[in-house]
Amino acid sequence: MAKKVVATLQTGKTDGRSYSKVIKMVKSEKGSYIFDEQMVPNEAVDSFFKN
Repeated sequence: MAKKVVATLQTGKTDGRSYSKVIKMVKSEKGSYIFDEQMVPNEAVDSFFKN
């Protein structure tokens, strides 16, 4: 039986999990809403929404 390669490749990769995609709704000068979306580190998610 062959080993599953997928299970061995997932153990060393944690780079993708250290960032989150965040989306914030911001009111523009015209009165309509726009969406501000960014990829931020997990530690900076709270500061993104406070600004």
